Amino acid sequence: MVSRRAVLGLGVVGAGLAVAGGAIAAAFSSEIAKARTLVAPELSKLIQTRLGALEYAEAGTGTPLLMVHGTGGGFDQGLFFARRFSEAGYRVIAPSRFGYLRSAFPQSPSSENQADAFVDLLDTLEIGRVAIAGGSAGALSAMAFAIRHPSRCAALLPLVPASYVPRDTPVQSVPPDQMRMAMAALRSDFLFWLAITTLPDLLTEALLATRPKLIKAADPAEQARARHILHSILPVSLRAEGLLNDAQLAGNPSPMAIETITAPTLAVSYEDDGFGTAAAARYIGERVPGARAHVFPDGGHIGIGHDAESFALIDGFLREIGYA
Repeated sequence: MVSRRAVLGLGVVGAGLAVAGGAIAAAFSSEIAKARTLVAPELSKLIQTRLGALEYAEAGTGTPLLMVHGTGGGFDQGLFFARRFSEAGYRVIAPSRFGYLRSAFPQSPSSENQADAFVDLLDTLEIGRVAIAGGSAGALSAMAFAIRHPSRCAALLPLVPASYVPRDTPVQSVPPDQMRMAMAALRSDFLFWLAITTLPDLLTEALLATRPKLIKAADPAEQARARHILHSILPVSLRAEGLLNDAQLAGNPSPMAIETITAPTLAVSYEDDGFGTAAAARYIGERVPGARAHVFPDGGHIGIGHDAESFALIDGFLREIGYA
């Protein structure tokens, strides 16, 4: 999900940029080189689906878990968010959604089409049924998968879901001039790196929807996790199409036929998530037959302070329903 504050923050950095000195250029070169090694082609695989190329990577062995990344991600983010699962005996399969890294960007990059591409991936891997977890904007295609392909969905896990909630007034859209600035910044690795380097608190709150004070009060491991999530959006130029598509899909999400979902469902969120996904998780819990919703009292959009606890909750749910 891309907030209006993120657009404004990126615009401020872009407008204030004059000349980058040698030290800045060297620091950027080092950072972007590191970022590119984390998404190097040899770390993932490509398959051809009905909607073009789909990139994915795997980690771990055992019970399959399809981990669908959120805004600003890719297969690397999926593996990172599900690392506790791959270490605990799950076979984590992490695709890059439409417009992210090496995955295609089809003419109609809808959540429903993305769900269909996931079926092609499962067919390639010879997996019949799978538990699917979708984080943030990735929850949309995970939910579409459960709706469109119930026989393939063993469990649905919408995590901080950027999905529909009934509202009295629509979500305010980003003005066209600010969206143009955002598009320029999102296609520039240098501008994005400069933004997260010089305005880390602003970008943390805008892009990660998590209060900087909460992160600073957390233990060192959680602080490092938050920094990694923010910096791993680089190289943003390889994620721009997906980011902008997410702004359209998750910025003002459409209703979905979630009352038809038959898979065991657990929605997870955090009360102080700046993107307001706690309401979406509760709505899923109310509308999906037999679904549960668990909302932690704090944690922001990335669950600061609850990483291990969230894993235990989800792992326990999958074991309870007899999947894991």
